[in-house]
Amino acid sequence: MSFKILKFNCCGLDVHKTWIYACIGITDSNNRTEYKQARFSSFTKGLNELCDWLAKYNCNDVCMESTGKYWIPVFNILEQHQVWITLSHPKYTKPMKGNKTDRKDAKWICDLYMCGMVKPSFIPPADIRELRDLVRYRYKLTCMITGEKNRAQNCLTVSNLKLDDVFSDVFGKSSRSITEQILQHPGEKFDVTPFVHGHCKTPIEEIQDAVDGAISKEQAVKLRQCLDHIDELKKHISEVEQEILRLSDKYEAALNLIRTVPGFDKNPLTAIQVLSEIGGDMSVFPTAKHLVSWAGCCPRNDKSDRKIKSTRISRAGSYFKPVLVQVANALIKSRKHPEFTDRYRRIKARRGHKKAIIAICRMILTAIWHILTDLKPYTPDGFLESHPVSRGKVLTTSQALNLLKQRGYLIKDDPLPAS
Repeated sequence: MSFKILKFNCCGLDVHKTWIYACIGITDSNNRTEYKQARFSSFTKGLNELCDWLAKYNCNDVCMESTGKYWIPVFNILEQHQVWITLSHPKYTKPMKGNKTDRKDAKWICDLYMCGMVKPSFIPPADIRELRDLVRYRYKLTCMITGEKNRAQNCLTVSNLKLDDVFSDVFGKSSRSITEQILQHPGEKFDVTPFVHGHCKTPIEEIQDAVDGAISKEQAVKLRQCLDHIDELKKHISEVEQEILRLSDKYEAALNLIRTVPGFDKNPLTAIQVLSEIGGDMSVFPTAKHLVSWAGCCPRNDKSDRKIKSTRISRAGSYFKPVLVQVANALIKSRKHPEFTDRYRRIKARRGHKKAIIAICRMILTAIWHILTDLKPYTPDGFLESHPVSRGKVLTTSQALNLLKQRGYLIKDDPLPAS
């Protein structure tokens, strides 16, 4: 069995930590393919030699699989030498078991790419990749702060200091002042009145009873380290955010369009998170459905013999999907955007909360794709369904008012005539 050859001069790379195995496939007019194989070091010198070797055979079309983080320096240097790189997920280039070596892996990738059987991955431009790296690092720092707060809370719980019962935020201004006093004077009784903010609603007597505990020396050392680490991480996040805002200045027009979507106008970093993942050029996604599928916000295709085995969403968008879910959870509680709340309630009644939230995420992504493609701000007209009403149908007053509200109309009473 033979496949139609679509690329007559291409290269397959098998990337490892130390070595890179390359195989060029050159096909003549008689469909006879000649292979050229070589091995290069992953150092910068070896990567430059790889570029020279590709230029020797006039090969400007390269395919490689995404192996950990090792593909990134290879991709960057090939991109600088104006080489067209196709990055593929390893599950699309997995060779057959048994007769497998590094050189044969490179040849297998070359053969698949030559016949157009490799599904490419979306790789944004270099500046978007730099912005994405910082945004994801900020997310990691935020997760580290959450972990340290949990450890600090464990220290307070073990020491029977019930600050979480009297304060909504254990690391707020009043609670933090009391914690600092306990660490500076362990085992001493003190009056909490000077440390409690004036706007605190909890009675002073209840707060005084909550701090009637004893913290050991070991727990005090651990708590002090946790609090210092939290302060240090917040400082790092502040510095990273400044660099993120600097890198995102050139995309101010796209960010302003994204911020017209409901839920993205409060925190300026929310729109930057979206832009860092999908970029500002929507031509890489032919339709909004392609973007939704890439983000993992649609059911998978898993059907055999007219039986649907699974409709679970994919694991794609591990950094992108949580942002959309947070925005969707906020939108379903708002009365200002009936296009989201109505759809959520309709789907939740049949499929449950989780599937309904993913449906709202899909609506948000569809809106983002359209506003970045058309360069127009968000409008709810595309989501508000227009159902023609039959002439013979009679509605009650309450039904008519609900129908108008669903279509986005605001209803107010008529002004009283002047007497």
